[in-house]
Amino acid sequence: MEINRTNPVQIVGGFDRDVTIAVVIPTFNEADNIGNIVQQLFALDVEKLGVLFVDDSSPDGTGEIADELAEQHPGRILVAHRAGKLGLGTAYIAGFNIALDNAVQRVVQMDCDLSHPPAEVPAMLDALVHSDVVVGTRYSDGGDVDPNWKMSRVLLSKWANFGIRMILGLRVHDATGGFKAYRRDALEAIDPECLTVAGFGFQAEVAYRAQQCGLTIFEHPYTFMERTAGKSKMSLHIAIEAFWRLTLLRLRRN
Repeated sequence: MEINRTNPVQIVGGFDRDVTIAVVIPTFNEADNIGNIVQQLFALDVEKLGVLFVDDSSPDGTGEIADELAEQHPGRILVAHRAGKLGLGTAYIAGFNIALDNAVQRVVQMDCDLSHPPAEVPAMLDALVHSDVVVGTRYSDGGDVDPNWKMSRVLLSKWANFGIRMILGLRVHDATGGFKAYRRDALEAIDPECLTVAGFGFQAEVAYRAQQCGLTIFEHPYTFMERTAGKSKMSLHIAIEAFWRLTLLRLRRN
């Protein structure tokens, strides 16, 4: 899947001027999780934090719930509605651009399904004091995956991660992870408009772009937990497509 840059976006809610941290969360059929993640994020001891949802017209009503949450938390939640399922990468690009347009100084990206623990967000933000980008990692000392994962899932994840690291020459241990934090100037250097991979491989492209830009990257270990509600979007087909797209990316930029 390639990037389509003509997607219309409808904005509901918005950020007060004092919101300087935006947590960008793409959603598709996350009605069972979205309220929980908002509750956990706003319970953190983090001032000036807002949540930016990018919903791809979820048929389960996720977008409508997000709008209700924006009404309940005025000035702290912004919802971007897009017309259809358009890919994880395009959702993040839209969210990053909206965050930058709202003058936030730090941006966190994470999944809505609570596989990325909100409790790790304060430590990742603290790490931005001495780094440009923070990458949450499952595959370095202190990191782990849910002990209840089936071996097939563990092997698929590790195989995809190792292969993508080799293809792109990435130094980070977790090339495929979607739990990251950025300083504003780092995200501007990466330049969301330069990103080209719309699907699963988007996460690796961001890490590759950050490495190319010479940004300081800090790896924060965490334990990736399996979602407790909803259905995972990951599959072998998605991983194979990512390999293909990222191979083409490396060849173009060599």
